[in-house]
Amino acid sequence: MTYVREFYKYLSNGRAKMRRHALLVLLLLAANLILVSSVYAEAKFDYGADFRLRQEIWDDVVTLGVPTASGSWADRNFFRLRTRVWGKADFTDSLGAYLRITNEAKDYGLGPFRAFKADPDRDAFDPDEIIFDNIYADAKNVAGLPIDVRVGRQDFIGTYGEGFLFMDGTPGDGSRTFYFNAARVNVKLTQDFNFDLTYIADPKTDIYMPSFHPAVTGNTFQYIDNKKVLTGSDEQAFVFYARGKKDNLTIEPYYVYKIERPVDEGFEKTTLDLNTVGARLVYAINDWNMGGEFAHQWGQYDDGRDRRGNGGYVYVGRKYDAIMWKPEWELRFVYLSGDDKNSPGETKTWDPLFSRNPYWNELIIYTLIPETAKYGGSIPGYWTNMEILKATVKLSFTPATNLALAYQHLWAAESTAGLAPVIFSNSGTDRGHLPTAILNHKFTKDLDGMLQLEYFIPGNFYTSKDNATFFRWQLNYKL
Repeated sequence: MTYVREFYKYLSNGRAKMRRHALLVLLLLAANLILVSSVYAEAKFDYGADFRLRQEIWDDVVTLGVPTASGSWADRNFFRLRTRVWGKADFTDSLGAYLRITNEAKDYGLGPFRAFKADPDRDAFDPDEIIFDNIYADAKNVAGLPIDVRVGRQDFIGTYGEGFLFMDGTPGDGSRTFYFNAARVNVKLTQDFNFDLTYIADPKTDIYMPSFHPAVTGNTFQYIDNKKVLTGSDEQAFVFYARGKKDNLTIEPYYVYKIERPVDEGFEKTTLDLNTVGARLVYAINDWNMGGEFAHQWGQYDDGRDRRGNGGYVYVGRKYDAIMWKPEWELRFVYLSGDDKNSPGETKTWDPLFSRNPYWNELIIYTLIPETAKYGGSIPGYWTNMEILKATVKLSFTPATNLALAYQHLWAAESTAGLAPVIFSNSGTDRGHLPTAILNHKFTKDLDGMLQLEYFIPGNFYTSKDNATFFRWQLNYKL
């Protein structure tokens, strides 16, 4: 993989030049879109916007009640205001482009926590940035072949299974954005079999596009040089992902080569080259649904340490459409390997690749921060060293209203060593119990809402015994 490393160094050395020319590239792109639209007189255009209002309340969520000197992880009661504007152009049936611009301001005024600021007053309001969320070009059936290409900043939600490896390319900004800077080629061999070849380049802060109205000055761990920290390192990946279907069975084998390169202060000081190979299987028949996914990882740090890990899940579920409220249930087990204290010189911690998001629940992704910062920086959602038994029941009271209730029992696959003793026992493996509830309602075709409550009761994996609560309500309006 030497050629990959050299190519990556070339990209890294060009960071400053990319910043200087990013605006020029956008201007050239706009000029080309105008030119293309004039050539294709029958071009179709569409546009829209959406606004999401959230209030979140965190009670002992990150450190389970242990106070911190800086107050960075103090309890929170805040509003999130995300605005997105998008435009789409279809020049022909096979050629198109998409652009989306986003901002998510936050107001922390209701709780003890204040916005991450370099100034000592630490204003409660964070205006955030105006950023290019998505910007890509599409080409379908290239040269008359069954090949589709998408190049640019794009989301992968729903593209690669249920998101076990690929969900959020920008976990540092929460759910403000999910994008990947990527080139994706989809080859359709038959109606029931296709595969992707994808290249990803996700830097720690955005070096490809300008941002406007930066939220802060100076450096903090959430902002560097007036840009939001988007992930724990400069990350690259090369992906092969296939999809095959036979009757009621879907099989999705894959291989991922990822490079995680640290760029400044923080966690691991050496570059990690990591291979991940695995497959996802889903079998659905009548009202039954079952499946699972398993992946094995191996790789090496620049200092010679080995990195290995295993992760996966299995589930079974059923729905009952003929019964009142159309109940559904699912039973799921998740396993993510942890570091074995008896294997010095080798790290066996599962690497979640690009899935640092509220996958199985929301609350636990924040308690993971003080545990996993050495692997992936102070960013939520580094799912690792975890076993989860999850039971879920969903009820649809009306076509517009549904309630999902879940109970989760969580364990650590391995006991830990060397973590902060005020939070972690470094001996137990019982993480604790987590009941959750999510109520969704669709008021109109353009307006929907949600209530979410999660309550965590820690076990002997932790020293701190304060229970944690996460509560959220949300309204989302689409134009």
